Amino acid sequence: MATTRLKTVYQETIVPKLIQQFQYKNIHEVPKVVKVTVNRGLGEASQNAKALEASLSEIALITGQKPVVTRAKKAIAGFKIRQGMPVGIMVTLRSERMYSFLDRLINLSLPRIRDFRGVSPKSFDGRGNYTLGVREQLIFPEVEYDKIDQIRGMDISIITTAKTDEEGRALLKEMGMPFRDQ
Repeated sequence: MATTRLKTVYQETIVPKLIQQFQYKNIHEVPKVVKVTVNRGLGEASQNAKALEASLSEIALITGQKPVVTRAKKAIAGFKIRQGMPVGIMVTLRSERMYSFLDRLINLSLPRIRDFRGVSPKSFDGRGNYTLGVREQLIFPEVEYDKIDQIRGMDISIITTAKTDEEGRALLKEMGMPFRDQ
């Protein structure tokens, strides 16, 4: 598999910029993206098996990897959920697939959101990891409008080796993540 465009950009231009910006002594101190997890909670999957199947194929199409079904750890009567029922799906992307997904997300999908002004710069967790929620799957060019039965969102978490939010923000900004001004 050939190295993706974003990985090449990271190695050739982003690493030197971050070394200069944060005065790193060692190249291994430079923050990098470790993994990207795509998660979708499916409340209706417990009653509707078709919703689960549609979501599985959709997320597989978007990420290029087969998702794992997450199941309820304990029963919650108020939500009509028994232990072991499917409540969501998730995919963990690493290495080449992760870089190609990030590239498509930043350059193709996010600009397709209606009234898009940038993603929130506040969604960091304190350790340099970033999470964003997507309201509809139609922003991904792989998803065809006619094939979907319902609009569903998903959560995308980008896990980095950055020690602080500032370093994580600098890394993602260099990768092209469109942060909006505060």
